[in-house]
This record gives sequence, C-alpha cells and structure tokens, in this order.
Amino acid sequence: MKCAIVTGASRGIGRAVSLKLAEDLGYHILLNYTSNDAAAEETLQKIQENGGDATLLKFDVSNAEQTHSVLEKWQQENPDAVVEIIVNNAGITRDGLFMWMPKEDWQSVLDVSLGGFFNVTNFFIQKLLRNKFGRIINIVSVSGVKGTPGQVNYSAAKAALVGATKALAQEVAKRNITVNAVAPGFIKTDMTQDFDENEMKAMIPAHRFGEAEEVADLVSFLASKKASYITGEIVNINGGIYS
Repeated sequence: MKCAIVTGASRGIGRAVSLKLAEDLGYHILLNYTSNDAAAEETLQKIQENGGDATLLKFDVSNAEQTHSVLEKWQQENPDAVVEIIVNNAGITRDGLFMWMPKEDWQSVLDVSLGGFFNVTNFFIQKLLRNKFGRIINIVSVSGVKGTPGQVNYSAAKAALVGATKALAQEVAKRNITVNAVAPGFIKTDMTQDFDENEMKAMIPAHRFGEAEEVADLVSFLASKKASYITGEIVNINGGIYS
C-alpha cells in the first residue's frame, strides 16, 4: 500500500491537498490532525466518496513523543505500507507585534511549523532513503519569504522551513527524493476568514484570494513523477502579491 501523509489535514489547504493526492495519484492518505474530530471525519468521508481511501491519525506534530508513538504504532499495524509522500502542512498563527509577544506565542508557532516538520519527516526519512523514492513538500507562506509585520513568529518559522527545504533537498537528491516548498499568499481558508477580503484584494495584482484547491493542484504536481527534476525550490502561489 502506497501512502501519503498530510499534516494538519482536517481543514483548509490540508484537506484540499489530501483530496487531490487521493484523486490524482491514487495514494492512501494518512490524515493527521490535532483536535477537530468532526472536521477530520468529514475529510475522510469526502475522500471515500470520491473513491479514495484514508486513515485518521490524531497527534500533535509539535509533540515529538506523541508523533513517534502514533506513527510507530501505525507502521507496526501496517508493515507493508510505504509512505512515499510527506506534506508538512500543519501550522498555527499567534499574531501580534513583536514588542508585546509572549514567549509562548513565539515558541508554539515554531514548535508546530518547524518542530512538526522535524518530527514527522525525521520519522520517515530513512525509509524514503531505503526505498530510493520520495516527495517531501513543505507548506510555507508568503510571510516566510518576504516577512509580514505582526507575524514575526510565523515569518521566522516559515523562513526556517524554507532553509530546511533547500538544505535537505541537497542531502537526499541522489536517492530520487525531492524536497520542495509551496508558499501560498492569501488563500480562502479558516486561517483567513476574519480578513476583509474586499479591502485586501486591492493589494493583490490578481485582485482575489486564492482557493485551497489551487494550492492542492500545485502540491499534486510536485508530488508526481512529472516533477522529479524539481528540488530545493520554493514555489510562490500568491496572485502576484510577492514574487
């Protein structure tokens, strides 16, 4: 059984990516989520309705022991399953001006985006290397590429992930493993639902927010064999707001 794991898969970009990888590439999807059982079940149901299959894996990617424990248990129960695709999508925001930022708001954002990348990818990386095939796709952000005021923590976490993407890509390329990052701008998700879209789209050359499905199409391409010579890249998908 060939599998793809998507972290933060219950809603938004994670859900759209999970649906697309199942539909386009036929992968069994490991749907990671932290707390929203109803949304995770809904994602699972949508995949099954489209003829795909998936497994729910509830764990906090920022918790190293919990991540290892859940993934180890799943691997033992499915000895023939091979994870080929890792989509590190889990992320949180704790926005605020840096001068008033509590230490926990700094740390928690780094722990999920950056720590989550380490905990999940590190668990699977030796298996990918042995199999001599893999696709690691990190969902970063325009904030990690250009920096966004009021998001010093989020910008730092995503910029660190950009650096990790470029470095890891060089370490594993000879084993037919690619490592890329996708940097969305303003996408219609729960994370942006409180934004004034009419006001903000004036700043975006494309004059609209993006759709989660558009990000998912890009991830699906990077996960496919068509993208086997693309690695270490940060692909912006932001309607021209920053490129």
